[in-house]
Amino acid sequence: MDNEQPHQELVKCVVVGDTAVGKTRLVWARASNKQFSLAELLNTHVPTVWAIDQYRVCKEVLERSWVVVDGVNVSLRLWDTFGDHDKDRRFAYGRSDVVLLCFSVASPVSLRNCRVIWYPEIRKFCPNTPILLVGCKNDLRHICKDEEYMRYCRERSPLVRATRECDLVMPGEGRAVAREMGVEYYESSVLSYYGVPEVFDNVIRAALVARRQQRFWMTNLKRVQRPLVQAPFRPPKPSPGQTDVTLSSMSDDLHCLYRCSAFTDLVLVAGTTVLHTHRFLVTAASNAFQKLLLTDLSDCVTTRRSSDSSMVSGTFGDSTLGNFNSDTECLIASEQPKHSTVSGCVANCRLRDVLKRRSSVHALQPPQQSQHLGASPDQRPGVHKTLNHPAFLSISIEQWEDRGGSEEESGSSSSIDLNLKQSIPLVAVQTVVTLSKLVSGPALRQLVHFMYTGTIFCSDCCLPYAELGELRQAAEFLELSELQEFASNLLHQEQFLNAAVEQQYLQILCGRLREACVEAGFFSDVLFQLEDGTASGHRPILMARCDMMHAMFSGDFRESNAKVVTFPGVKQRTFRVLLQFFYTDTIPTLKVRECLPTVELANRLCLPRLVTLVEVEIIDLFQRILQAGGDISEECLHLLEPMQLHNACQLVEWCLVHLATSYNHVCHKHPKLLRSLHPENQAWLNRHRWPPVWYLKDYDYYERCLMDRHREENPIKPLKRSRNTAGCLCFTSKSRRGSDNNNKQSYRTM
Repeated sequence: MDNEQPHQELVKCVVVGDTAVGKTRLVWARASNKQFSLAELLNTHVPTVWAIDQYRVCKEVLERSWVVVDGVNVSLRLWDTFGDHDKDRRFAYGRSDVVLLCFSVASPVSLRNCRVIWYPEIRKFCPNTPILLVGCKNDLRHICKDEEYMRYCRERSPLVRATRECDLVMPGEGRAVAREMGVEYYESSVLSYYGVPEVFDNVIRAALVARRQQRFWMTNLKRVQRPLVQAPFRPPKPSPGQTDVTLSSMSDDLHCLYRCSAFTDLVLVAGTTVLHTHRFLVTAASNAFQKLLLTDLSDCVTTRRSSDSSMVSGTFGDSTLGNFNSDTECLIASEQPKHSTVSGCVANCRLRDVLKRRSSVHALQPPQQSQHLGASPDQRPGVHKTLNHPAFLSISIEQWEDRGGSEEESGSSSSIDLNLKQSIPLVAVQTVVTLSKLVSGPALRQLVHFMYTGTIFCSDCCLPYAELGELRQAAEFLELSELQEFASNLLHQEQFLNAAVEQQYLQILCGRLREACVEAGFFSDVLFQLEDGTASGHRPILMARCDMMHAMFSGDFRESNAKVVTFPGVKQRTFRVLLQFFYTDTIPTLKVRECLPTVELANRLCLPRLVTLVEVEIIDLFQRILQAGGDISEECLHLLEPMQLHNACQLVEWCLVHLATSYNHVCHKHPKLLRSLHPENQAWLNRHRWPPVWYLKDYDYYERCLMDRHREENPIKPLKRSRNTAGCLCFTSKSRRGSDNNNKQSYRTM
């Protein structure tokens, strides 16, 4: 302490209290001007003492000890002590100017020891020294509910125990103990740095005020104030957690749709390669297929005679008889359609060089189909049309009952579960499209795989340039620009660009699926009866996107064979949101009143991603309303418990946090709705309301103290009345009346 300047007051402050209450951290925060992190504070406690030699060794610590308080230059020297009760602290108390008595806000025992043990000890060695009571770790009142703090404690358990709410000491309790001891009360936190400067500034004030009473002749201490009242700490406003959206499974579901080939209604033939696909997806993927499959075929009803499949031409090799097409001859059904397999087609192909056949025309009764299912009127067997297109030869509608009869037909889905495939009802009537020789079999397989998944087989390995060239040519004819770009990147050894191409294609595909399937309803095969109308859909995509739909359409339920499926309690608008999610993995813009039925339906069908998408949509809507100055308290109260019932956990948390942070407003404006909540929800809101009750009480006390201190420092001066004007009510005093009479007499004499 030999560094005292001539015009500088030196103040020795002794810091005492139980062990592990935060004495050393508080001294260190003031001496080093340091704010601690949560990880540093949650380390295993090791009893330490901040050495007084730091003022002699470290120049920065010495410079920070110099401070100006109320116009007085002061050098504050802090003496840290051990918290053990049996230690002898007589030397530390010697010549002390002020004592800082610390306890932990998270330890009621440490507060009790302040009154029972520490205060008598201080008065024993320092009978006239001012004392300040300080509650350390003030941040634990609000951080004990923080998820990061709980995670830190769980990771360090059992060495670190999380603070419980029942362990907390409220400001009123600490202030009552301080009032009992006759000392000032303050709080601090080295995590938020709240109260650290105020505590030590008031420590200096208490020491200088006591010194002024002993040295009344010192003029530089006249302006020193009494220790000021500390403003209460308002906990930070709780914010709802980050809203997360369940990862999209759209790409995986499209892969599943490609592998399973459930309810396929389109057969693509390229030479000896036969692939089963879905009309709705191929229509959305390719503009060329969309134009072809939406063509009106009502005037193209042609069939063969049942007795003879062909008529032998009298002239060998004459190709001018009838509308014969050698490339599509293998697709025409024979007398026994149950045995119309690709092996039979191959056998017929062997006779192409020998026979020329002419079809006979006769009328067939079309199968009865519901027009509500999106089936075009030409979707009946016996339709055949030859096409004038570089990629397509013909399109026909035929009976296709045996889909698994040959190895060639199932080649597009080699990984299909056969048991699952047999359990799914087959679509007997198929649309058969025969492609020209410009589209080879391997190229067709790659095309179909890309249309479903946005990528090709073996996209990471090196395909032959010839195959890539054929693939790019076929993609050009079928108007698949993304596949052309994909193949070009492979040709130029730029495979890293294909990830962006895949994402771009999937986005375009989802948009086209929404237009063709959700809005237009092309090629739908199931009808849903709703509360206020009907909606159509496609079994394959519904089964691939939803496990509940997969079980309903492929299991032993009556809906598996039904053309109309009833959804009680669901309206069209809600079901359209569901369909858009199935086909595009997105949802439209929702209103508040639409979110509850959507979440209810999504929870019924076990669709967690749809639930999270609705949660994000509604939370964004609420935030926009709040930014515009609106009020959403009533909506939150109405949505809270239904959302809890339907597992919308993120929206429930957001509503709870909003109601808790605007608790006073909600109580004033919607008291009946608040009281109608479940008791557990009411208890949660009372426990987590912001600002908390203890802060409101502490702030009221703070304002009263400021008013009382203002009255003490600025007393009201009594009004001074002259004796002449003194009187009761409207009557003047006798002296005033006497002077008035004398004046009147003087006027008369004049």
